[in-house]
Amino acid sequence: MIDQTKIYSVSEINREIKILLESAFDSITVVGEISNFKAYQSGHWYFTLKDEYSQISCVMWRGLNSYVFFTPQDGMKVIVNGRINVYEPRGNYQIEIISMKPLGVGELQIAFEALKRKLAAEGLFDERFKKPIPKIPSSIGIVTSKDGAALRDVLAVIRRRFPIVEVVLAHTSVQGEGAANEIADALDLMNEYGEVDVIILCRGGGSLEDLWAFNEEVTARAIFRSKIPVVTGIGHEVDFTIADFVADLRAATPTAAAELVTPRLEQLIEILKDFDDSLYNLILKFLEDKRERLKNELRSYAFILPESLLNNTQQKFDFAFYKFNQSIQTFMNNKKQILNKLSNTINLSDPKLTLSKGFAIIWQNDKIISRKSMFAQFTETEIEFYDGKVKVNG
Repeated sequence: MIDQTKIYSVSEINREIKILLESAFDSITVVGEISNFKAYQSGHWYFTLKDEYSQISCVMWRGLNSYVFFTPQDGMKVIVNGRINVYEPRGNYQIEIISMKPLGVGELQIAFEALKRKLAAEGLFDERFKKPIPKIPSSIGIVTSKDGAALRDVLAVIRRRFPIVEVVLAHTSVQGEGAANEIADALDLMNEYGEVDVIILCRGGGSLEDLWAFNEEVTARAIFRSKIPVVTGIGHEVDFTIADFVADLRAATPTAAAELVTPRLEQLIEILKDFDDSLYNLILKFLEDKRERLKNELRSYAFILPESLLNNTQQKFDFAFYKFNQSIQTFMNNKKQILNKLSNTINLSDPKLTLSKGFAIIWQNDKIISRKSMFAQFTETEIEFYDGKVKVNG
């Protein structure tokens, strides 16, 4: 209890109030309408709970709010459980929320309609953004739970109708806390992989709460930004989700989605027949074009006067052959002249030719003596004539 006679500082009275409130309201359940909801980048949620006469600030920390299966929106009535927390520096008090759930199905329906209006106004449901579904996919991506009956139903239809197609699964939770973010991540991952022609997003039936992950904005935007066509098969025929409105094609059930993305045998036969007809027409056109070209060639001057064409060709050949012979003859004459000059040069350089004219070569110490100054007296000397060598003593 607060001592009425004591004079408190501001900090002291706030501390006393904090102790009193937090100990008195350590676990409370409150119902109210959400307003001013803000989800910060930190992951924490801040908002106000109000009724007709009053309001109270609320906070829900990251980690705890990941267990909430829906995204709160202004105007939604919820039931929260938590404790009173006093922020001492400002003297403010708030509810620190531990858990949250909608007041009833009606509140989820209100949130559904509000998000639907918002996304419709942004154009996410417009037909102009719908991507065509391939008639004969080579690979099909499936985004769903690996443990669900929906996957078994989809695979059974694919194996029966189109067993040669490749199937790629991206496992994700399909209900409960964090499911919407998992679905969005799985869709992004399938687009990053990029090797599928169409994606089936599916799950079996359930209550509005069970299907709520497909009514979240994060799921809707992941479908919208997918570059690969998305076909939804969520719940039963009467179930409609926000994901169905954004998807490129909505099927009533997972089984129906599998049927929509796989061709029937009759469709394959029809496609092959169309291909066969197209190929036949292309061949006919090709042959007709070639036939017309041949007719034009036969009517041309070359076929009308073949002898003249042959004569002209023969004349061109004779002239070309004559020019070729001339070029060869000129080339050979030039080379012959060059060889003759080289031969004469070599002959003139032959020392035997000089010796035959009466000259002689003097050798001393195996060297030719070409100058008087090089001659050494009293040294053995050889004199080479045209017809042989003689030695002279020094």
